[in-house]
Amino acid sequence: MIELEADLTLQNKRFAGITLAKGTYLYCGSANGPGGIAARVKRHCKATKKPHWHVDELTSNGAGQVVSVLVVPGGDECELRAELQDQSLPVPVPGFGSSDCTECASHLISTGVGNHSMVLRSLAGAA
Repeated sequence: MIELEADLTLQNKRFAGITLAKGTYLYCGSANGPGGIAARVKRHCKATKKPHWHVDELTSNGAGQVVSVLVVPGGDECELRAELQDQSLPVPVPGFGSSDCTECASHLISTGVGNHSMVLRSLAGAA
């Protein structure tokens, strides 16, 4: 879960000029490389890093902050996205985080909520 403290205009050439509104976003990704999920999350939490993945633009240079992580051992990022995506909300950036995926419009999900604690309560079934 990534919290954007302010609107963010993307600079990545594929998405250049698209603005994400301040708020809470869910990003569904995998971590099959060295170090697994722990290394990937640690990297995403660093404010300064060389951009590699689309999500790096949201988590670099103070743009946004990782506020929560859900790990699903043996899970599939596409299945998780399908379960979490509210079909009534538009896809914030088509193709974001899913350039190698033929099933998903995006792996970035807008929660439609500006407060991450409300999103966590909703995911936990307490809202």
